[in-house]
Amino acid sequence: MPLLPRSLLLTTCALFAGCAVSPPLASGEPPRWSDPTGGDAPLVLPVRQEPVALPVEAVRREAPPLLDLTVPPEDLWQRLRNGFGMPDLHSPLVAERQSWYLNRPEMLRRIFERGRRYLYHIVEELEKRGMPTELALLPMVESAYNPQAVSRARAMGMWQFIPSTGRNYDLAQNWWVDERRDILASTDAALRYLQNIYEMHGDWHLALASYNWGENAVARAIARNAAQGLPTDYGSLAMPDETRYYVPKLQALKNIVAQPEVYGFRLPPIPNQPYFETVVKPQRIDVAVAARLAEMSIEEFVSLNPAYHRPVIKGEHAGPLLLPADRVETFLSNLARHAAEDKPLSDWLTYTMRRGDTLAAVAARHRITERRLREINGITPRLRVNVGFTLLVPRPGSQVHTDKLARALPQEAPPRAAKKPAAQKKTAVKKAAPKKKKAAPAPKPRKKTQAAK
Repeated sequence: MPLLPRSLLLTTCALFAGCAVSPPLASGEPPRWSDPTGGDAPLVLPVRQEPVALPVEAVRREAPPLLDLTVPPEDLWQRLRNGFGMPDLHSPLVAERQSWYLNRPEMLRRIFERGRRYLYHIVEELEKRGMPTELALLPMVESAYNPQAVSRARAMGMWQFIPSTGRNYDLAQNWWVDERRDILASTDAALRYLQNIYEMHGDWHLALASYNWGENAVARAIARNAAQGLPTDYGSLAMPDETRYYVPKLQALKNIVAQPEVYGFRLPPIPNQPYFETVVKPQRIDVAVAARLAEMSIEEFVSLNPAYHRPVIKGEHAGPLLLPADRVETFLSNLARHAAEDKPLSDWLTYTMRRGDTLAAVAARHRITERRLREINGITPRLRVNVGFTLLVPRPGSQVHTDKLARALPQEAPPRAAKKPAAQKKTAVKKAAPKKKKAAPAPKPRKKTQAAK
């Protein structure tokens, strides 16, 4: 066995000596620890003390309140905020639009108050589709929540559909009804359209620009930037001023709704419950009669049923009737009583123009002014009324308030303006001076001939 080196052996012995067991201590004697200074004074270990519990108030921190999305909020505005999902747009135009709205608080309150009729339904439909709920504020940008709004481009309704896009999304437009104004049908069409253009671009800001400007126009603007190696986001595209301000308007409204207290604005309270309910309409009923059975004004009835621009609602046209939730039972009970008494639901009849008839004569025969007859039937100065033309006229003996009805009924979209002929290109600005006639050359002398001799 090889011998260990002397230095290693001495070190090992020293370690074992240090590990020797100390003699037992007497009871109650404090443990002794070797003093590195060479002293032998006992070192007393500190007695472990239990931590003192402080009052809860002294250690409690203010934590942000937890948001339980499983419990529906009582306030519709909070429900709207919970569903915000679009990326925020940071732009000087947002601050400008925000200031513009906040400097008009009464206008802002009126618009929000008008929108309370439709906001619950729109939020409900957005949530069903998994779409960001700030889109419920888009009708405020488009029409100030006015379903009877009509633009110069003949866009109509709360969502402002032009005729062609409305037809593409199955919105009926005829003599009786225009579903671009219908609350249910137009909302469904608008959300389908927004879904389609979002899937086209994969970006909500570009989708909104497409809703305003047209998806093809936005696609061309993106292609131009891409060809030049430029960014293709919303803020980098060249676009009309109306579209440039479009998304900032929505973002400004979103900011105000998100934190109204920061801006010193008080939102009108809107309960998180349906404002209206649907009712299956009879085969034929007047707007005025339906409003009377629901015990509500014609104006309020039309605000929920603005698709009908005639005084008569036919059962086969458009969807169900919309009534305030607290008026449904009243309407149904009054309708049953009305039917039991065998009263007509319509005070209007159809009249077909015959040879020799004039609008003035037909109006006088039915005790209505020619102006009201034209308004009720949508007869414009450019429309020719010939033999066989069908009119709506009051039933003899009926008490039809044509003036009030004409004011309350939605107006039809204005006819398409005739295109002006293209101006002929002017070839000269100033009239050319007439050319001076050259003096006729002097006649040459005739040569004398033999005959002239």
